[in-house]
Amino acid sequence: MDFSSRTGAALVIGGSGGIGRVVVRLLAERGSDVVLTYRGNAESAAFVQSEAVSAGARAEAVQLDQTDVAACASVVAGVAERFEGIHTLVYAAGPHVPMTHLSQVSPADLASQLAVDAAGFFNVVHPALPALREARGSIVAVTTAATSRFPVRDGLSSTPKAAIEALVRALAVEEGRFGVRANSVGPGMLTDGMAARLIESGELDEKALAITRANIPLRQFGTAHDVAEAVCFLASDRASFVSGQKLDVDGGYSA
Repeated sequence: MDFSSRTGAALVIGGSGGIGRVVVRLLAERGSDVVLTYRGNAESAAFVQSEAVSAGARAEAVQLDQTDVAACASVVAGVAERFEGIHTLVYAAGPHVPMTHLSQVSPADLASQLAVDAAGFFNVVHPALPALREARGSIVAVTTAATSRFPVRDGLSSTPKAAIEALVRALAVEEGRFGVRANSVGPGMLTDGMAARLIESGELDEKALAITRANIPLRQFGTAHDVAEAVCFLASDRASFVSGQKLDVDGGYSA
């Protein structure tokens, strides 16, 4: 029950996705009230909310377009008011990104991805800082192991995640004097989340999967639960002296 004594709620951006939903459930099971945001899948968000309630938490699901600066500020203010604070902000949003060589990526597509993901992260973090300072809280961004060891055709995904990691380190340095910690978790290949979508879409065929598995020292793929465990650890007081760090959850891929 790492979060049972915390005042306020955990806000999980992208809490209806493959990784986000497990993060929401674990936070709820460990004593935190939770607000999750979703972009368009209201049915999935409602299911995740019900899971959190079943775990004993007060939980809400809120629709949010993270590219809308005013909407981000409004959602953050509403959560802080209704739950009397925000003790943790988890960024687990990640739109589906096709795997393609950078030579085939248009400048417009890269700019769009940076706006949705990297700027979208900051759109939510910035208005949350006063509440996080008051709570001496924590920011955890789910990024990618690809910023530690680059896999071919992953530039469109890993570039904005690298920008998020830079922001996380900057926040750790600048907000530490207020007691706010900021860290990243870098998922490797998983059986759920974006990796599952790439497999289902055929962008990763059996040959590519075999090569990918061979590049992982543990010779297996991870799960969303593996990532959520790392997120919840970094958000908890068990990691009270950990800030500005990135924890890759990738079976040793980036070692």
